[in-house]
Amino acid sequence: MMAVQSLAILGSTGSIGTQALDVAEKLGLRITGLAAGRNVEELERQVRRFCPAVAAVSDEEAAGRLRARLRDVPVEILAGEEGVCAVARGESDLVLNAVVGMAGLAPTLAAIRAGRNLALANKESLVVGGELVMRLAEENGVRILPVDSEHSAVFQCLQGCAGRGEVERLILTASGGPFFGCSRAELAQVGPEQALHHPNWKMGAKITIDSATLINKGLELIEAIWLFGLPPEKIEVVVHRQSIVHSAVEFADHAVLAQLGVPDMRVPIQYAVTWPHRVPSPVRQMDWFSLGALTFERPDEDTFTGLRACKKAIRRGGLVPAALNGANEEAVALFLEKEIGFLDIAALAEAASDRQEPGEVTYEGIRKADAAARAFVRAQARKADGSVPRRAL
Repeated sequence: MMAVQSLAILGSTGSIGTQALDVAEKLGLRITGLAAGRNVEELERQVRRFCPAVAAVSDEEAAGRLRARLRDVPVEILAGEEGVCAVARGESDLVLNAVVGMAGLAPTLAAIRAGRNLALANKESLVVGGELVMRLAEENGVRILPVDSEHSAVFQCLQGCAGRGEVERLILTASGGPFFGCSRAELAQVGPEQALHHPNWKMGAKITIDSATLINKGLELIEAIWLFGLPPEKIEVVVHRQSIVHSAVEFADHAVLAQLGVPDMRVPIQYAVTWPHRVPSPVRQMDWFSLGALTFERPDEDTFTGLRACKKAIRRGGLVPAALNGANEEAVALFLEKEIGFLDIAALAEAASDRQEPGEVTYEGIRKADAAARAFVRAQARKADGSVPRRAL
C-alpha cells in the first residue's frame, strides 16, 4: 500500500500542478493544501473539486478575490510568500513544489524545516541553494524525490544501486528545444512566439524559453549535482530530439541503464508520489514500432552559451549560481516583453554571474545575490543604445 495518502501542491495552477492533481485524483489521494500565483479562477475550481483545508495565492489582492469567490467553502485562504510557506508546512505526507523560479526556495525550506518529505519540481531551489537545502534535508530527515523528468529518470535508474561509487556518469538528455541546429545569426532574429513553440513538451512560458536557450539543461545539471552527489565532470548533457530516453546512468562496468517512455510528466509525478512502488498510470503505452530512429548529438555550447555559463557558475560555486538564475529569470521576462533579444538572455545571465563573488550560501546571501543580478539585468536593458554585455557570447 502507498505510504503517501495526503498531498499538498505548490504551484497548483501551472502545468506540473494541474497534472499532479490529475495523478492525485486517480490515486485517490487527499489534497490538504493548494498554493498558486494569481490565477484565482483556476484555483477556485481546484478548491471546489479537491476541498483542501488551506489555499494560498501570491498577494493579498488575489486572496481577496479568492475569498469572495469561495464564501460558501470552508477553506482558509492565505496570501504572499508566508501563505505559500504555511501550505508547505501544513499537515501532509508529501509536499509537491511546482512553484516556478526562485520563488520556490522559501517554501522548499519551510517544508523541510517542518519535516515534510518533498517531491521537487522546482529545480531553482537546488540551483540557488543546493548546499543549504541538502544540508537541512539531512538534518531534518527529509527525503527529496525528483519530479523533473530527467532527474526522475536518473533516480529510477539508480534504484538498487549499492552506492555512488558504482556510478561512472549521469547522462541528462535534452530535446534541444525549437532552435537546435540554428546559427547565432538565425537566433538573433527569433522572438517569443517562435521560442515558445517547444517540439515535444507542453510547459509554462519560463521553462519553455529556458529550454530554447538550453539554460534549462544547465540548471538541471546543477540540480543533478546536488540531488545525486556527483561532480560536474561526471554529468554529461546529450541532445536527444525525440524525448523518449529521459536520461540514463552509466555504471563503473560501463553498463548503461536508461529510462524510456512517452513525453508525459504524469509518469515522474506519479513515481515521486508512489515510490518505491509502481502502479497503473493514465499515460499511454509506448508504441515501439512507431518510434523510428532515436538520435543523440552533442549540444552546441558555442551557439547556446547558456549551458556553458551554467557549468562555469557551478564550478565557481557558492552564490554564483543564484546570481545566474536570478539574471536569467529577469532576462527571460524582458525577452517575453520583447525588450531584449533572444541571444541577450544567456549573455546577461553569464555577465551577472561573472560579477558575483562565491561567498557563503545562506538564505539572506541567496536573496541578495538574486536581487543584485536582477538589478544588473534591468540596468543593462535600460541602456539608451539597447546594448548588453557581450563578453559571454
